Amino acid sequence: MAQKTTSKRSIFEEVSTDTKPVTAPKGGLIDTGKSGARKGIRVWLLILFAMVMLMIAVGGMTRLTDSGLSITEWKPVTGAMPPMNADAWASEFDKYKEIPEYQLQNAGMSLSEFKAIYWWEWGHRQLGRTIGLVWFLGFAGFAVARKIPTGWTKKLLFIGALGGIQGAIGWWMVSSGLTGDRLDVASYRLATHLGIAFVILGFIAWYVFQLSRSEGALMQARRMRDAKLFGLSTGMLHFAFLQILLGALVAGIDAGRGFTDWPLMGGQFLPPDPLSLTPLWRNFFEDAGLVQFMHRMAGYLLFVFGLVVWTRGRKSANRSTQAAFNMMAAILFLQVALGIVTVINGAPMHLGLAHQIGAVALFVSILRARFLSQYPKPQSVRGS
Repeated sequence: MAQKTTSKRSIFEEVSTDTKPVTAPKGGLIDTGKSGARKGIRVWLLILFAMVMLMIAVGGMTRLTDSGLSITEWKPVTGAMPPMNADAWASEFDKYKEIPEYQLQNAGMSLSEFKAIYWWEWGHRQLGRTIGLVWFLGFAGFAVARKIPTGWTKKLLFIGALGGIQGAIGWWMVSSGLTGDRLDVASYRLATHLGIAFVILGFIAWYVFQLSRSEGALMQARRMRDAKLFGLSTGMLHFAFLQILLGALVAGIDAGRGFTDWPLMGGQFLPPDPLSLTPLWRNFFEDAGLVQFMHRMAGYLLFVFGLVVWTRGRKSANRSTQAAFNMMAAILFLQVALGIVTVINGAPMHLGLAHQIGAVALFVSILRARFLSQYPKPQSVRGS
């Protein structure tokens, strides 16, 4: 039997000269998933962010001009078309004449005056439809092209779902002012409507911040997070959201025009007869003095807490995080000052709208500072 011969190989001998070197994926293993069109989606979300900001401003003008009840029906599709002739305008005006706001407050209003408030409400609703369309076209386009990054489909669908819920809440709000003896929509429903708008704005902003960096960069940054500062800014964000809801209650019953002296209210600390309505709970939503008082007190507490958070934030070792908290503090100071000026002047339209836009700026600045607490930007050792 023939014997097989084997030759010993040197331990330094190459096994194969055809083997290609194995390289680690760019960005680390965390980026091996589908990265998608992060920049494109970020631009799309920025457009939605701007539109939601505009929506909040238009909604504020709709409330300040008492236009919210001028359209008495909810037609999500056919309602996109405004009245196109004299008969259609007459029909819309006749519907408005049947609700308490016209009968108890605007009796004798002319058709031209009705058109002025109608266009504000129609524009508000039309902008809402446009936002929904921009979301749908953007999501569908990225989905069909398979450009949505791994893990982002549910997040983007969540934004769309919130938008749909917001439309339903909008009608729920409007319907509260179409019957009974109420001259405006229910203030707590207005607060819910505005609150959802800020929730949508907040999630869009957070997603925009996340998409500004790769998943690998975010994971790396998270290792340097300031947990204490993140917790404080989270509390600040929730506190600011509560103050925004209280501001909506003030706007819902025009409580900002009832007491124009400051720091007192009607010459005293507490407004007169703050608990005169029955049942008791109604006072916290419908008594103009008590509602404004709650908004004032919450504003003072938010300002003090904001200073505490800012003091901690300005000690951050990260320059970008420091700058974010400095900006938050500056906007907070301006917003408090603007609130006082608005009250003293009886909440005129331009100041009321500016105060509402200031709330948006403050909310987003807190959110950005919170994000940078969680994901600080990289910097050189010299900057730490």
